[in-house]
Amino acid sequence: MIKRVLVVDKVHESLFEELKGLPVEMDYLPNITAKEAETIIGKYHGLVTNSKLKVNPAFLERATVLEFAIRAGSGMDIFDLEAAEKKGVKCFNTPEGNKDAVAEHALGFLLVLVNNICKANTEVRNGIWKREENRGRELSEMTAGIIGYGNNGSAFAQRLRAMGCRVLAYDKYKSGYAETGIEEVGLEEIYEQADILSLHIPLTEETKFLVNLAFIERFKRKIYLINCSRGKIVSISALKKAFEKGLLSGAALDVLENEKMDQLTAQQASDLKSLFSENTIFTPHIAGWTHESKRKISELIAARIKRLL
Repeated sequence: MIKRVLVVDKVHESLFEELKGLPVEMDYLPNITAKEAETIIGKYHGLVTNSKLKVNPAFLERATVLEFAIRAGSGMDIFDLEAAEKKGVKCFNTPEGNKDAVAEHALGFLLVLVNNICKANTEVRNGIWKREENRGRELSEMTAGIIGYGNNGSAFAQRLRAMGCRVLAYDKYKSGYAETGIEEVGLEEIYEQADILSLHIPLTEETKFLVNLAFIERFKRKIYLINCSRGKIVSISALKKAFEKGLLSGAALDVLENEKMDQLTAQQASDLKSLFSENTIFTPHIAGWTHESKRKISELIAARIKRLL
């Protein structure tokens, strides 16, 4: 039996190359809207999406023959796993595909922050030449705390270790995971010793706004905060207050609690604007968004479909 698969987000062409000759019919509709996809999903056995669709009970009611759904990315937050299991729909993600991209982006964030690169670049472009004021720090003299030691967290840790940085790792749901040179610790040790905090955890009810003011206040040092995971893990208003209280050395965010810039509330816009300073960096959710990761993710999607077939 031929399986029909709907692809609703842009993917690398290698996905289709990998599946040639197999009993699968791919409908590639990257420009389809979520509402349009919902009206036709009843014809498909499989779904490939990034974040356009939420596989929730309402969606599953329409997906009458759906057997599997695959996310072109790492997060599982688009899936209601309990509802999917009841319907017999298998859900997968592809977290290995962009781990190197995320790790390199996080490392870039960190190097820019600790060496004042954005600040110094702006000053030079404006005819200002300040050396002493832009004296940086060396990673080999710093301690990084990583919360979440999955694909992304471990890839970032490896790069930090290669640069001589001491790395402390905490993962609530794992033990015995630390590789050579990585110290597996509890949160208290990260609070006590970290100069850098990098988040690599999924968005759940437990982690939503985990990084609030009380959380930041527990650190003994002024930390550099990096978030390349999910926006709603970090409260922007809490960051604003933390900077005002002198608790942070810098922050680099690839994700925001509200990424729809044209739909920010007045308070959200005000809080975010208050963070636009020389010791903050923002990018538009592109940490895992490289040309190479696009290909790798598509190859992993193809591998998932092959196994299902």
